[in-house]
Amino acid sequence: MKRETRVNHPPRVEVPADNRPLTMPIYQNVKWEFESIEDTLQAFRGERPGFFYSRAGNPTVRQLEMLLAELQGREGCLSCASGVNAVTQALVSLTRADDHVLCFAESYGPSRQAIRRMLARFGVRHTMLSIDDLAGVERVLAAEPTRLVFFESPTNPVTKIADIAAITRLARAHGALTVLDNTFAGFHQHGQFDVDVFIHSLTKYAAGTGDVMGGAVIANQSVLAQIRPDWDLFGAQLDPHAAFLLMRGMKTYFLRYRAQCASAQAVAELLAAHPAVRNVRYPGLPSHPAAALARSQMQEFGTVVTFDLVAGAEAGRRFTEALELFACTASLGSTESLVMPPQLMRPRDFTPEQMAWSGLAEGTTRLSIGLEDIADLQADLLQALAVAEAA
Repeated sequence: MKRETRVNHPPRVEVPADNRPLTMPIYQNVKWEFESIEDTLQAFRGERPGFFYSRAGNPTVRQLEMLLAELQGREGCLSCASGVNAVTQALVSLTRADDHVLCFAESYGPSRQAIRRMLARFGVRHTMLSIDDLAGVERVLAAEPTRLVFFESPTNPVTKIADIAAITRLARAHGALTVLDNTFAGFHQHGQFDVDVFIHSLTKYAAGTGDVMGGAVIANQSVLAQIRPDWDLFGAQLDPHAAFLLMRGMKTYFLRYRAQCASAQAVAELLAAHPAVRNVRYPGLPSHPAAALARSQMQEFGTVVTFDLVAGAEAGRRFTEALELFACTASLGSTESLVMPPQLMRPRDFTPEQMAWSGLAEGTTRLSIGLEDIADLQADLLQALAVAEAA
């Protein structure tokens, strides 16, 4: 073999079957081959295991998908490039022209836009309610054949708690699929409910360190079979190196999530007692409007604390700019604490009625609590509140 050929066909390293790596390698590879064409065709037909092209499956990515499905209590998972990508691909794959979707004002802005703008271009209709309006949910489902009920719990950004048992029961009774963006609650919560599809932004708690993006759709195989053909055509599959980093992050998932929840509880209690603050929204507080429902549904209450500054939006600006340990940026779930001020959270697509449903006020501010020492976080919050009050 000439050297020009050898560099493209290097010597193979065969790892013995009883000599396994402790961590799944990064299969930074696009193509696989079988011993024969018949073996290849059998793999295409699902008659034997194996991989052919990374857009359809990759070992590193597959391990992450298997782990997430098991944690959420479902049969399978499809991963992709971002959380929004997971939302949009699931919505497009599960709807057809003239279908109807029921959604809620208390939800992530891009998810609302995907339903109200993108799906609408393809003839998919929608009704938007408040997540608190169970009577409205029953009324809409009874009056309008509905394909999907799309919701969140806790909601972004004001941590409202959906009555998951009631919503899934009503949807099932009327033949609608339920799609729950479960990002705030994490991979280990809400699996006990009759939810058809779970969506996660892996960018948050799976990565943990805010340096890799990804999304996941988790469901039983009968539902994934409806999504997978379009999923392959979108071509936004998760990169194997990103999957490796996400798997590395998942090793500390429970340690991080529980520690951050404990700190979020302490932060919420501090804010609830401060005169510059009102309407602290954290499901672990007894004062939360759905505290009892949250306790019945969740093991931990999340890492996001939302509150209103009494003095309004400008106080929110002063507070945010005075913080030293909280980065003013998007996202949540990372080891660093983050803040979103009122100026960055005001929705532009709401009617006055929908704005009232949203729970957002002039001074609404959202914190994502990280892994810093809780005393340091509390001291930083107190000094920033003093600045916000001083003007």
